[in-house]
Amino acid sequence: MSALEVTLASSMADVGAEEWDALTGDGSPFVEHAFLRLLETSKSVGPRTGWIPAPVLLREGGQLVGAIPAYVKSDSYGEYIFDWSWAEAAGRARVPYYPKITVSVPFTPATGPRLLVHPEASRATIVPALIAALDALVDRHKASSAHVLFCLEDEASELGKAHFFRRSTHQYHWRNDGYATFDDFLGALRSESRKQIRRERRKVTEQGVSVIVKQGLDVTAEDWRALDNLYRANASTKWGRPYLTPRFFGAARDAIGHRAVAVFGVRDGEIMGGTLSFEKGDHLYGRYWGAHHHVDSLHFELCYYALIEHAIRTKKRLFEAGAQGEHKLKRGFVPVEIHSTHAFVHPGMSQAIGAFLAQERRAVQEALPEWAEHAPFKQGAAPDFPASAGVEVGRLADPSEKK
Repeated sequence: MSALEVTLASSMADVGAEEWDALTGDGSPFVEHAFLRLLETSKSVGPRTGWIPAPVLLREGGQLVGAIPAYVKSDSYGEYIFDWSWAEAAGRARVPYYPKITVSVPFTPATGPRLLVHPEASRATIVPALIAALDALVDRHKASSAHVLFCLEDEASELGKAHFFRRSTHQYHWRNDGYATFDDFLGALRSESRKQIRRERRKVTEQGVSVIVKQGLDVTAEDWRALDNLYRANASTKWGRPYLTPRFFGAARDAIGHRAVAVFGVRDGEIMGGTLSFEKGDHLYGRYWGAHHHVDSLHFELCYYALIEHAIRTKKRLFEAGAQGEHKLKRGFVPVEIHSTHAFVHPGMSQAIGAFLAQERRAVQEALPEWAEHAPFKQGAAPDFPASAGVEVGRLADPSEKK
């Protein structure tokens, strides 16, 4: 076996798209080279954004066999696994918290692989080398810590067996239990929820709004401009600073348009609101929502129901509708455990946060079954849903602040 060669790169331009994508699997569109590179070329990440690209590359005999989508962070914006309180505690103790290293897809709270390994390589060999390279990246930047966010469960286990602490949070995901139609899905729900969903969908129609679903390159350049406007309208009312630049939307159709799903609510030729989602294989990921005008129940229609209908029609198995939202529960989404891992250089910080994470993880795991009892499914009709995201998606079929 050839020696493993580590490169701590500074851009996705330092690695070829074909060799990177050979490691990414069939589930997540966000770890693909095109998406990560578009974030760079559009200047959505880079200097003055808080996200400095630092991909880790591992080669054997010249072939890329492992990689990590890593970033040097100067703040904690756009991560969605919140550690602001840790940074504040470190500040009170006069321990620098930034820079830190984050392994994630910027602004994208979606599960997916983070320790990328070529399918023909030995994972038992490559993963320890990747973890060692991640430690080297921490050392290079004199970072306080490394954080691997929204990773798969087996990756969390691998990192947990090293020197990372595991963290558990939760999201609400929708699972296709072999439904042939949207009515089949409704038929699995209890009467109260079924009636509520039908009432909300009917409200949209009664207000004169038509729902238009487009996917792939059917989403035109004009549609992308409309999505950019909706994104900025929502950002101005919610978190203030939009993370994605207009350049991202301007170049998206050519770079990642084949992964896109756009849903618009239109009345008298005018766009009332819309959503942008992405799909790959049998997975659908809801990302961004925005509206120019208030229409009762339009949010639920565009963010959930139209996309569930699309998922059923295109035989998607999993629909992740983004971060937050207990209101998703009564609309057929089920709480699942989300995994991240964290390692700290400072011994005191490591001890204190490690103890907190162990306690927090137990609490989340104990609460998940109780939360799931509030799902609206009839007895015996709930989908066979894993309690943990990424459990059954495997390496080649891996399982959005928007909604």
